[in-house]
Amino acid sequence: MISGSINSIESFGLVDGPGIRTIIFLNGCNLRCKFCHNPEMWNKKENNYTTEDILKKILRNKPYFNNNGGVTFSGGEPLLQGEFLIELCDKLKKENIHIALDTAGIGVGNYEKILKNIDLVLLDIKHITKEGFIDITCCDRQDEFFIFVNTLNKLNKEVWIRQVIIPGVNDNEEYIKSLIGFIKSNIKNVTKIDLLPYHTMGIEKYHKLNIKYPYENKEAMSKDKCQELNNLAILLLNQKN
Repeated sequence: MISGSINSIESFGLVDGPGIRTIIFLNGCNLRCKFCHNPEMWNKKENNYTTEDILKKILRNKPYFNNNGGVTFSGGEPLLQGEFLIELCDKLKKENIHIALDTAGIGVGNYEKILKNIDLVLLDIKHITKEGFIDITCCDRQDEFFIFVNTLNKLNKEVWIRQVIIPGVNDNEEYIKSLIGFIKSNIKNVTKIDLLPYHTMGIEKYHKLNIKYPYENKEAMSKDKCQELNNLAILLLNQKN
């Protein structure tokens, strides 16, 4: 039985996939996004739950899932604990539970086996250009993102797109138009897009951990402007080429 490093478990999540969901937050991430609000999850800590432990916790919440709820694996970057996910998702499928994966697509391979039992992928796009990706994530790993996306496309998995909108970085119509073009050219089966406003709620965590916060002087993104851009993105995504 495989064990994994879990940061926290949310029993009644409503925003990380359809319906009422149990959210499992896995430790470890190989990106260092400038807007990250969970720096305490960057490093993979000791393994503290077996797949059977997590299965039991999820099954307690199964009566609340109804027809469209389920479990979502988030992080951190859950792809870094692939063997744990593979074993646990095999068990969840036997219980007929809907499984979502919230990921930036930057793991260490074995994606086909990881995605075998995944029903929905919440795919976090950091930036559409190589230069922008490196600037935001502080890592040159966009090639790995495309490897993951190619596997998604091969397996015909449903995808919801997510992207954080940052003032002065990508908060303009030109970028949104380019984003939708990027999605249509590279990612199949996209059924939803969510543009998320950059916020500053993680700053105190950086201070407590004695880590310099990259966007120390950047204001939070206007929720109204972000919603306007999100409406444009939805309109463009649904337009036929």
